[in-house]
Amino acid sequence: MYKLLLVDDERLILEGISQVVDWEKAGTVLAGTARNGIEALAQMERLKPEIVITDISMPGLDGLKLVEQCSVRFPQVKFIMLTGYKDFDYACSAMQHGVKHYLLKPCNERQIHEALSELTLELGEIKRREQFVGDMKERLKKVLPHVKAQFLKEWISNKTYGSRDLDYYQELFGLTLDDKSVRLILFRLEDGCEYEHLFALQNIAQDMLHEVLLSTTIGNHLLILVEQPEDGSDQPGLLERISEVKEIFNTFYKIYPTIAVSDQGQMNHSRSLYRQTLQCMNHRFYLEEGSLITGSDIPEDELSGRNEIDLQEEQICLLIKAGDRHAVESELDRLFGVLSAERFDINVTRSYVLQLYSAMIRLCIPEERGAFTSGLAELAELRTLGSLKDYVKEAACRLTAMYERHFVTRQSSIVDKMLHIIETDYWNAELSLGSVAAKMLYMNPDYLGKIFKKITGEKFSNYVTNYRITKASEHIIRSGDVKVFELAEMFGFGGNAQYFSQVFKKVTGQTPTDFMKPQGS
Repeated sequence: MYKLLLVDDERLILEGISQVVDWEKAGTVLAGTARNGIEALAQMERLKPEIVITDISMPGLDGLKLVEQCSVRFPQVKFIMLTGYKDFDYACSAMQHGVKHYLLKPCNERQIHEALSELTLELGEIKRREQFVGDMKERLKKVLPHVKAQFLKEWISNKTYGSRDLDYYQELFGLTLDDKSVRLILFRLEDGCEYEHLFALQNIAQDMLHEVLLSTTIGNHLLILVEQPEDGSDQPGLLERISEVKEIFNTFYKIYPTIAVSDQGQMNHSRSLYRQTLQCMNHRFYLEEGSLITGSDIPEDELSGRNEIDLQEEQICLLIKAGDRHAVESELDRLFGVLSAERFDINVTRSYVLQLYSAMIRLCIPEERGAFTSGLAELAELRTLGSLKDYVKEAACRLTAMYERHFVTRQSSIVDKMLHIIETDYWNAELSLGSVAAKMLYMNPDYLGKIFKKITGEKFSNYVTNYRITKASEHIIRSGDVKVFELAEMFGFGGNAQYFSQVFKKVTGQTPTDFMKPQGS
C-alpha cells in the first residue's frame, strides 16, 4: 500500500473525497489530510507519503508552489492535481516538475480511482527498477574483489592489455591508477602452504599497508600493488610496515614469508616491476629464509636480467597439480624452445633444467620422491638439449598423471557430499549451488559446478530439478491424488504450483494432473 496525503482548502470536498474513494482498492491508504500547502508540507515531513492529491487554488501556499517546493525536498513524491476548468492551462505548468495527472473539478470516485491506479502502477515499476539496480550493485559489490584480483593478475602477465583497458577498469573499480607512482610487493610462502595462509597474509597486509591499491594470489605467492609518493618519501616507512606484516603473520602461523619489493614506477611499467620482484625472489637462495629483498640487495648485472630467462617453473607446477597433461607438455615445449633459441653453454642450460626438475620433485608424494630424486643424477649425464627435454617431459607427464588420479578421487568425494546434500535437502527451495558452496562445503561455487558436471555429466541445477521431479513422481505413485500446490511445497518449488507443473511436464512429458490419472483412462 502506498501512503497518500489529500490537500484541499474546501472542507466539504476534503471530507467527500476522503469518504467516497475506496483507497485500499486503489492500492493506497489515506495517511492524512491538509487544508493548504503550508500544512501539507508539515504533514509530508511527518507522514512521508508517496502520493499527494492537491487542489491548485489554495490560500497561503497554492498547489503549484507546493509541487515546486516538493520537487526539491521530496522529489520521489507523485502528484495528482485537482483544478477547475479555468485554471487548467495554469495547472499544466506543473508538468515541468514531473506532474502527469490532472483531474477537473468536479471529479468522481471512478476518475480518482483510475488516476491512482495509473500512479500505483508507475510507482511499482519504479520500485522494481530500483530493486533491480540495487540487486545488480549488490552483486557487483560481492564480485568486485575477485574482479580486482583477476585484473591485477592478468595486467602484469598479459601484454595485450593497454591504456583503454586500464581506463575501463579504473572506472569500474572507482580507482585512479594510470597517473600514480606504484611499487609491487611479492610475498612467497614455501611449498606446503594452504590457501588459508595466503588469505590471512593478504588480510594482514591490507590492514597494515594503507597504500594498497590492488592485490591477488598467484600460486603460493601474494602480489600487492601499493601507491608510492612520487618523491619516494615513504620508502623507509613502507619497508618497516612490510616487515611488521611478516612478523605478525609469523606470530599466528610460525611461518616467515620471503618478500620481494620492486623499485618505484608508473602503472604502465608494472609488468617490468613484476619481473623485478621475480628476480629479487630468485635471489632468496643466497639469503636467509624469510628475507625482505629489494633491488639494492642484488648485483647490478644480475638485476639487469642479462643472460637470464624466466623459467616460470611455478606455472608448470600449477599445471601439473591441475592434472592438465596437454597444458604441461605445451608449456615445456615453450620453455625448451626458449632454451634452444638462447644457445647457452650446456652447463648453464642444464642448470635451468635441474632448477625446473627440483621444483617438480617437491610436488611428489613421499613414496615417489626417492625415484624422482634419483633422476637428478641421470639428468647430469645427458649431453643434448633434446635428451634433457625428453627426460623432463616424461617425468612431468608421470607426475601429472599422479595428480590427475588424485584429483579425480578427491573430486568424486566432493561430488558424493553434494549428492548427499541434494538427497537430504531437495525439499528446500533455497537449495542452490551457491548455498552448497557457501554454507556447507565452503568452496568456490564455479569450481564445484565444474567438477559436479565433470563427474555426473549434468549441471547441478538440472540434476536437482530432475531429482525433485523424480521424488515428486514417486510420491504421486504412492499417494495417488494429491494437490499440485502441495507437491510444489514438498519438493522444493516454494509452493509455486504453476512453475512446478511446467517443470514436471518438461521432465516427464505430462502435467502432474495427467500423471495422477490411472493408466489407460
